[in-house]
Amino acid sequence: MLSPIEQFRENITRVRNLSGLHTALDNTTTSVMDLTDLLRAQIVMIVSALDLYIHEITRVGMLAVYNGARPQTDAFLRFQVTLGSAIQGISSATKEEDDNGKKKWLDDKWLDVEIRERHGHQSFQDPNNIADAIRLFSSCELWPSVAKQLNLDVQDVKNQLRAIIKRRNQIVHEADLDPSYPGTIARWSISPADVTSTLDFIEKICEAIDTVSN
Repeated sequence: MLSPIEQFRENITRVRNLSGLHTALDNTTTSVMDLTDLLRAQIVMIVSALDLYIHEITRVGMLAVYNGARPQTDAFLRFQVTLGSAIQGISSATKEEDDNGKKKWLDDKWLDVEIRERHGHQSFQDPNNIADAIRLFSSCELWPSVAKQLNLDVQDVKNQLRAIIKRRNQIVHEADLDPSYPGTIARWSISPADVTSTLDFIEKICEAIDTVSN
């Protein structure tokens, strides 16, 4: 089974492959054919890959905390579960030793299901939401640590990520229409260079999060 960061790397490879398709079509078709939606699709897909990565690293991290492989955090201890899940967890509250001699719970499936259900309707894209998720299994100061990894200012990192999320939302929720031209189908401009810089930045963010939170 792929780890969260390995899964992200697979996903970003798929997104980058669309750049090759865009280039190939651009070289073999006339300007009459608008290929910019391929670029917009890449923006949507990379934000989706980021969102999924945060969901997965949080789920895996929380299960590691539950099983004693990571220290408990205040946010983890405040995580709310349903009474049904609590009863199930109590009924399976027996530990056994793993191959390394560490005690772990015999059954953590109930918590896995609870995390998936609690987080299933949430999006982890905004810097604040991402930091809240990471706190559930790691005590690192996320954005200062990430900024240090990237040799950037903390606020610059957050602002750049928010700009990408805003761009993604324009595409997904507003058909990328430019409101400066009401009643038309004029869309915001987008270029391969825009996409490349976005993919590079999101990749650096995820790799840095994986480093500082482990």
